[in-house]
Amino acid sequence: MRRILTLLLMQLVALPACAHDIEDYGEVTRLGGFVLGIFHPVLGPDHLLAMLSVGILSAQMGGSAIWKVPGTFVTVMVIGGLAGLYGLQLPGTELGIAVSVVVLGLALLMETRLPTRWAMFFVAFFGFFHGYAHGVEMPLVAVPLWYSLGFVTSTALIHIAGLLVGFLFTRTRMGRNLLRLAGSVIAGAGGYYLAGSMHF
Repeated sequence: MRRILTLLLMQLVALPACAHDIEDYGEVTRLGGFVLGIFHPVLGPDHLLAMLSVGILSAQMGGSAIWKVPGTFVTVMVIGGLAGLYGLQLPGTELGIAVSVVVLGLALLMETRLPTRWAMFFVAFFGFFHGYAHGVEMPLVAVPLWYSLGFVTSTALIHIAGLLVGFLFTRTRMGRNLLRLAGSVIAGAGGYYLAGSMHF
């Protein structure tokens, strides 16, 4: 365990400018890449708010949306991540992410109950932007597969957390009002990110 922790620490502080071949890092790079992938969505508040919102919204909708909507987000996010990783140029990525936070926050505020297929369409559109950002921002020392597994795992766990929050708070009138309040706060945060992405 001591050796693993030491290797992990070395990986986390490694500089991307190191001139070593990626294979030289071996298991250290794989483990470190996975950890970096885990933390990327968590440490990005825009990613975190959007993914939590997807889980909560899915719980509000109920039925098959509980797994179809988050599943769609994760699937398309992986596609977006691959696009970013392999150099696809996608203008307006920050704008797309900011808009996703605004729209998802407003959906929670208004307790939107879209048909599941429409909700899947919207989260797929937003998920691509989030995945693209993950792919583009992948650290140079990370093995793509392990980094991707990290941010996919993290995203799934955030969705599950959102689902649990949604299930818990939709049971009572007060809980639903709190979710609407949370939606307004999330939409407001999205507006802040939107202003920043447009460089006002």
